[in-house]
Amino acid sequence: MGNGADGIFFLTGKDFNNAGTASSNLKAVLERMGIAQDIIRRTAIAAFEAEMNVVIYAVAGMMKYRVTDTEISVTVQDMGQGIPNIDLAMTEGYSTAPDHIRAMGFGSGMGLPNIKKNTDNLSVNSIVGEGTTLEFVIQIKD
Repeated sequence: MGNGADGIFFLTGKDFNNAGTASSNLKAVLERMGIAQDIIRRTAIAAFEAEMNVVIYAVAGMMKYRVTDTEISVTVQDMGQGIPNIDLAMTEGYSTAPDHIRAMGFGSGMGLPNIKKNTDNLSVNSIVGEGTTLEFVIQIKD
């Protein structure tokens, strides 16, 4: 595979025109590195869901990634409303998205469950009124 890679993307809340750009760029980096397609798919799904949560709920945020020979780690931090009940937010179908977000096809309550389902390790820390930090790891198996 090579030496690895790392990078950062800045995310803007409510910027639906550019929503998905960071996760698409991360996917392209992994493809150029020759990472296995199943690992790329899992990473792209988790990164997209995390990115969309920032776009939907936060003022701004950033996605940082690091790829080594053994794993892909992604951290998404936002300046947003925070998550009052992380356990409830991890429940499939639970959403606090407003109707206008749902009308655009987002906010179905599958974001965090999809991230958990596609990662090997997930950590979510949130402070109501300040923001959320989400970290996930996907193992690269040879």
